[in-house]
Amino acid sequence: MKKTLLSAATAVALSLVAAPAALAHDACLDEACHALSLVDAGDHAGGAATDPIQATRFGTWGIDTAGMDPTVEPGADFFAYVSGAWAQGTEIPSDQSMYGSFLVLRDLSEARVHQLLESYRLGDPAGTDNQAKLAALYQGFMDEQAVEALGARPLQPHLEAIRAVDSKEAMARLMGQRNASFGGSFFGHYVSDDQRNPDTYTLYLSQSGLGLGDRQMYLDEKFAPQRERYVEYIAQMLGLAGWDDPAGNADRIMAMETKIAEAHWTRAESRDRDKTYNPVVLAELGTLAPGFPWPAYLAAAGVDYAENGVIRQDSAFPEIAAIFAGTDLDTLKAWQAFHTTDNAASLLSSDFADAEFEFRSRFLSGQPEQRARWKRAVAYASSAMGEAIGQDYVKLYFPPDAKAKMDELVANVKAAMGARLDQLEWMSPATKAEAHAKLKGFGLKIGHTEKWRDYDGLQLANGDVFGNAERAMAFEWDYRKGRIGQPVDLTEWGMTPQTVNAYYNSVKNEIVFPAAILQPPFFDPDADPAVNYGAIGGVIGHEIVHGFDDQGRKSDGEGLLRDWWTAEDAAKFEEQAAKLGAQYESYEFPQLPGMHINSRVAMGENIGDLGGLTIALEAYRRSLDGGEAPVIDGFTGEQRLFMGWAQVWRTLWRDDALRQQLVNGTHSPGHIRAFAPLRNIDAWYDAFGVTEADPLWIAPEDRVRIW
Repeated sequence: MKKTLLSAATAVALSLVAAPAALAHDACLDEACHALSLVDAGDHAGGAATDPIQATRFGTWGIDTAGMDPTVEPGADFFAYVSGAWAQGTEIPSDQSMYGSFLVLRDLSEARVHQLLESYRLGDPAGTDNQAKLAALYQGFMDEQAVEALGARPLQPHLEAIRAVDSKEAMARLMGQRNASFGGSFFGHYVSDDQRNPDTYTLYLSQSGLGLGDRQMYLDEKFAPQRERYVEYIAQMLGLAGWDDPAGNADRIMAMETKIAEAHWTRAESRDRDKTYNPVVLAELGTLAPGFPWPAYLAAAGVDYAENGVIRQDSAFPEIAAIFAGTDLDTLKAWQAFHTTDNAASLLSSDFADAEFEFRSRFLSGQPEQRARWKRAVAYASSAMGEAIGQDYVKLYFPPDAKAKMDELVANVKAAMGARLDQLEWMSPATKAEAHAKLKGFGLKIGHTEKWRDYDGLQLANGDVFGNAERAMAFEWDYRKGRIGQPVDLTEWGMTPQTVNAYYNSVKNEIVFPAAILQPPFFDPDADPAVNYGAIGGVIGHEIVHGFDDQGRKSDGEGLLRDWWTAEDAAKFEEQAAKLGAQYESYEFPQLPGMHINSRVAMGENIGDLGGLTIALEAYRRSLDGGEAPVIDGFTGEQRLFMGWAQVWRTLWRDDALRQQLVNGTHSPGHIRAFAPLRNIDAWYDAFGVTEADPLWIAPEDRVRIW
C-alpha cells in the first residue's frame, strides 16, 4: 500500500518498471491506460539558466556503435549485440536500483527541473505566484537541519488521532481520508472516466491494504525472507512512532495483512476490464460487503453525495470487510499507525527516512545509497505542482519543430496500422471495420497540455515540509472528488511534460507523448530516419497497439467498454496471445532461479511491443516511397531500425530490483524487450541472416502474428 506523495497518472505505458503505487489520478485507470535544439529562454519568468542542459546524441546517426559488441551474433543475443559493450562498461549508479535509456533521460529531466527550482525565489506561497509556491516546496525540503530539528513532531497529530479512535466507525473515517492524508485503508477510492459512459466521471472502489504490494509477496514461500524483514520493519516504524508493543503489533499486523492478501484478486485478474467493471449503488455497499462502516468511509472521503460507483474486485470486498469486522480495534489502530508513519517517513527526520530507505529501497530493490537530497526535493515539488514546473520546462526544452516532426511520424505510423489491419488474414471484415473506426478516432497529444492546472487555491507555507505535503494532497483530492457525474475534461493530461514516458488511454482513445521522451535515444530529429522509426516509431506503434491489446481491444472508438469482436476473431486473437505469453514465460533469469515473467500480467505490454515494432517497420518501408534505404557504416535501413528499437531498451538490473519487477510490474524487463518481439518478425531474420542454428530462432510457423 506504499504510496507516493501525490497522485500521478497510473498509466500502462512505456516505462521499464510499472509506475509506483500512488493515490489514483483520474486521468486514466491502470487498466484503461497503456503505459514510453532549444527555445528562446529570454522571457522565462524565473530567470533560470541561460545555458540549459541539453540531451546527449547517440553516435553520429543515432546508434551508439561504440556500445555494441560485434563479437556477439545478432541471432544469439541481440541485446548484447546492440548494447553489450555499453552493459560491460556501465555501472548502475549507487542511488539507483536499475539503469538504462529511460533512466538516462529521467536523470536529464531531473537535472533540468532542479535548475528551474533553484532559480525560483521565496515569496508568498499562499498567493497566486506558482514560482513562490514551488520555492516553498523545494527550499523547505532542502532545509535538512530544520527537518531534523522537528523529528517526529509533525507526525504526532496523526498518531493522536489514531489513538483517539474508539470505534470501527471512527477507524473507517480515518481510512476514508487516505487520499488527503498519509493514512492507510483496506479499500481504495478514486475518480476517473466511466468506462461504460466515457463522457462522465465516476467513483471507483478497489482492494487495498497491503504494505508489500502484491498478494504473492505474502503467499509464495520463496518470499519468506521479504516477509520476515517486513515484520521487522513494521516493528521498527512503530517503535520510532512511540507505539506500544511494536514487536507484538508487528506480528498481528502481518497476520492480518496475510488474510487480506488471501482475499485479494491476483494482479492478472485485476487487469481484466470486463471483470473489474461492477456497477454498484453506494447505499447498497453495506449489503454487498457487510461489516465495514461504508457511510462513515464515504463521508470522510467527501464522495457520499454520489449515488453510484464501480467496484473493481467485487468478490474480494465482502472478504476484506469481514476481516475488518473480525479484527480487534487495537490491531487496526496499530496497523493505521504503521502505514501512516511509513507513508510519511520520507518527509520526517533521518531516523524515519533512513529506515524507510533501508527497507523499501536497499532491501527490497538492492539500491545501495539514498538519493541525494536535492533529487528527493525535485520529486517532492514535482508531485505537488508538476504542471507548474512543466509550464516553465517547455519554454526551455520543447522546440515547436519537435511537435511538427512527431505529428508526421505519428501520421505515418497510424497509416501503417491501417495498412496492417487490411493485411490481416485472420480477422473478418466485420471486425476490421470496427478496428478501422477505432483507429480513425485515435486522439493525439504531443509535448504538453494547452490548459495548465490552476494552483491558486493551493495554500502553502514557507518551511513547512510536512504540512505542505498534506495540503497539496488535500488540494489534489478536492480537485478530483467533485467531478463525479460531471463531463470528462478531454484536454487533461495524465503526465507532466517533464515525464519520460508515454501512454494510451482507452476510455479517451488517445495516445500521449510528453516532451521529455522526445529526445535521444527515443527521438532525434537529426538522426537517421530508420533509427527514429525503430525507436520513437516503435514507441508510437506500441501505444497505438495498446488500443488493440488483450484489454485495450475491449473498448471501441468512442472509448466505450463493449465487445465489438466476432466470437471467431476473438478466439483467434486469444490463441495468438497465448502463444506469445508462452514465449515470454520461457525466458529464464539465472540470477533468480524459479522467477519468470507473468505473461498474463505483462500481456498488454508484450503485445504492444510486438505490434508496435511491426507497424513501425511498415511505416518505415512506406516512408521510403519505393526507394532504397542508404547503407550507413555497413548497416542497412532495416538493420538500423531494429538496432534503434533495441537501444531504447538498454537496461541493467540489480537482482532485488529485477525480482520486484517480475512480481509487481506489468512490463517485461527491458533487456528482454530488446529482443523478444523481434523473434516474431520475419524481416529481422532476413536483416541479420538469423538461421535455425541461432539460439533466438523461432520457426516461421511458430512465430506469433497478431498485428
